[in-house]
Amino acid sequence: MSLTTCTIHFAARSDKTLYVSSALLKSLQLTGSKQVTLRLGSRTANAGIKVVKKTGNHLYIPVSVKNQLQVPRSGTCMAVSNGAKEIQLGPLIGILTNASSPNTAQPFGSRSALLRDYIRPGNKKSFFFAFVPSDVDWTAGSVVGYFMTEDGWIRKTVPLPDVVYNRLSSRRAEKSVSIESFKERFVRRGIPLFNWSFFDKSDVYSLLDGDKEAFKHVPESHLNPTPDKVREMLEKHRFIYLKPTGGSLGIGIYRVTYHPKRGYFVRFRRGGKNVLYRFTQFSSLMNLLNARSGRLRNYVVQQGIRLIEIDSCPIDFRFHLHKNGSNQWVVAGIGAKKSGKGSVTTHVKNGGQVMTPEQVMDRVFGSKADTILQHSKQTAIKLAESIEKNSPHILGELGFDIGIDQNEQVWMFEANSKPGRSIFKHPSLKSQGKTSLNLIFDHCLYLSRFKVRRES
Repeated sequence: MSLTTCTIHFAARSDKTLYVSSALLKSLQLTGSKQVTLRLGSRTANAGIKVVKKTGNHLYIPVSVKNQLQVPRSGTCMAVSNGAKEIQLGPLIGILTNASSPNTAQPFGSRSALLRDYIRPGNKKSFFFAFVPSDVDWTAGSVVGYFMTEDGWIRKTVPLPDVVYNRLSSRRAEKSVSIESFKERFVRRGIPLFNWSFFDKSDVYSLLDGDKEAFKHVPESHLNPTPDKVREMLEKHRFIYLKPTGGSLGIGIYRVTYHPKRGYFVRFRRGGKNVLYRFTQFSSLMNLLNARSGRLRNYVVQQGIRLIEIDSCPIDFRFHLHKNGSNQWVVAGIGAKKSGKGSVTTHVKNGGQVMTPEQVMDRVFGSKADTILQHSKQTAIKLAESIEKNSPHILGELGFDIGIDQNEQVWMFEANSKPGRSIFKHPSLKSQGKTSLNLIFDHCLYLSRFKVRRES
């Protein structure tokens, strides 16, 4: 395999001959070839080759071939030779999303800006577009995608892509039979699709179960707890969290603390405010939880951890991890989150504050800060590797909610297969946000085989 970049030109000719600069032929190790197959995504066209005297890597494609392959634009892209008879252009990368809008300036509504951020790192090096499920024509083997130009979004019909990055934002839609079947059709056609679906909390525990080294970083947790299990956990750990298995943004979480002489204290969010109740009887506590939580179906009871604190406010961390262009897990960014006064969680919407990890670690651990932070990164990577090892689908991105207790033990509370990007709004974390976006593109290159792969 030989890989390079090239500049595509469209030629107003009706024949099927490619004019290729000698430099490009040499880069692709195709010197002497008279006939090749040109590929874009899932589509191919046979064409003759003629050498053109021009400095640099240039490829002139006649309009007939351009239309047959549905090449979306001229300009720079990557080219790879698959053997002595095929040139593949691309990569053709599709971001699967939802929430389409009739507004052509914002075709994906409020998500348009986010999708633009994802596409930007690879926009001038590849054919990078966004699409919704209804844009795919399986019979024709094509998709109508939205591409970014200097003048805004533009719709183009292209072949099925080389790789799909799944950013569907609806948990309910993604669990539907139709969406599961839709994603499976890409897999059956040999098209990698990564970040298959949202995790439920129970998914994460099952993926880590069996790996003792990884599982020791997970607080004791039980799905669909009975009142007896809640009481047992409170007597054992003195405080616990009750979390909805499919929840996000801290919605529906309860923090329950047990003092043998003072009773039960439960904190949660209601009507945009943090509230605190005290009960002397366990049965009264359960009456509240059952009334508000549907008898704790689809909830997890989780051991509470005494986290490090600043100003008596607990701190946790969001670790944003990616697979890179070498298929290795790396930590792209870390945001520290300080809880608001009286809040159950550290979410910014609940009064939390984003800080840099260095600000927190230096203040809490002093001279040991860097060592503990590096250990936390290594732990996060081990957890990602363990989850990936047991996952039935391709993963390329993970967000971990990590805590460090007052004994320097690292804990993983939650894993998100489609992590948000709110931590990167912090001025000191914007460069990490750019790194994260570049890593998404690099991993798309790896999965689409537009990057030299070192197989293990």
